[in-house]
Amino acid sequence: MTSVSRFGGEITVPGDKSISHRSIMLGSLAEGETLVRGFLHGEDNHATLAAFRAMGIRIEERADGALLIHGHGLHGLTEPEDVLDCGNSGTTMRLMTGLLSGQAFFSVLTGDQYLRRRPMKRVTTPLSLMGARIQGRDGDERAPLAIRGGSLVGIDYHSPIASAQVKSALLLAGLYADGPTTVHEPHLSRDHSERMLSFFGADLRTFAGGVTIQPQPRLSGREVAVPGDISSAAFFLVAALITPGSELLIRNVGINPTRSGVIDILQAMGGCIEPLNCREVSGEPVADLLVRHSDLRGIEIGGDLVPRAIDEFPVISVAAAVAEGVTVIRDARELRVKETDRIAAMVTELGKLGADLEAREDGMVIHGRETLSGGRVDSHGDHRIAMSMAIAGLRAAGEVRIDNTACTATSFPDFWELLEKVRHG
Repeated sequence: MTSVSRFGGEITVPGDKSISHRSIMLGSLAEGETLVRGFLHGEDNHATLAAFRAMGIRIEERADGALLIHGHGLHGLTEPEDVLDCGNSGTTMRLMTGLLSGQAFFSVLTGDQYLRRRPMKRVTTPLSLMGARIQGRDGDERAPLAIRGGSLVGIDYHSPIASAQVKSALLLAGLYADGPTTVHEPHLSRDHSERMLSFFGADLRTFAGGVTIQPQPRLSGREVAVPGDISSAAFFLVAALITPGSELLIRNVGINPTRSGVIDILQAMGGCIEPLNCREVSGEPVADLLVRHSDLRGIEIGGDLVPRAIDEFPVISVAAAVAEGVTVIRDARELRVKETDRIAAMVTELGKLGADLEAREDGMVIHGRETLSGGRVDSHGDHRIAMSMAIAGLRAAGEVRIDNTACTATSFPDFWELLEKVRHG
């Protein structure tokens, strides 16, 4: 990957990964058919799809990429005959741990070598307070997780972290509880689960600092239009911002306010990003994003902005590495326990290209410079690291070679083709 003269055109990015996961889960628990358009056909979402097929749900894949899910209702899942493999998907494992805790059968969840290293007690601890029986490696901290589902009780839980996966696992378990389940968060995490649960007919109430769900609703099949994933769009937002002469239109992007922190951050850095044709689709806000090359400057990023952009920090750090001045990222300790330690990985890999970064326990300090150098870097098996390093290569004076890029298939199978399409406008 090497620098380009400009970056432009008009593109669409794949469907939102988070919404795609939830459409399968809730479509399977609903009564009747659910049609999902814009579904992301990436490895993570296919892991969720395969798991529900293994529990007796018929899901048809149409020629246009849409899914038709034949829901069996809240109590229609059947015990799987084999271990459920979540692949690299933390969303699949954590959300399904909550869902399976309420089922009247036994199940086991596992994943690849990276997922089996990720912490699970943040989910299993509150679920155990609801009566869930879950066992795992390393004192129940790591997968594989063995779940013996059964009767649950509603709880009032104050989460120590703002995590959509923790919140969603408890809300899904709460569908099967004896009494309401309430989750409080220190900061509002992404709310796709709340929006989609309400869209399918769940009895759910949000309030400042939390959400309450009532048990045993009757969910009804719906038609879901999945917008483009803002996490995928972020790579192209940064690419256009840091490449002189660029102008790029990204159509049909989800701009959910709990996910749009990356736009706020890049705009605060001086980035020209203009939302056009704002609308609501299937309960989610959507817009077309027009982005132009801009002279970026360093800023301080922390507080409640962090959970709204947690997945985009690898590529945000690329923008900061070529911005004028210093960028300070704090309150982002969660980056340490993603697919890899994303703080350590970005400091190491961007450092190989001559960037000036300093790791902190909960973030980074990045001293921007005009250009980067060429070099050989590694993705650490993390799809977002791989794609971020590709974007860094657009501002490198020499060739950037990235090892282990197959991981991009987990969330963005066509990334490399789309990147090549818009290079040079």
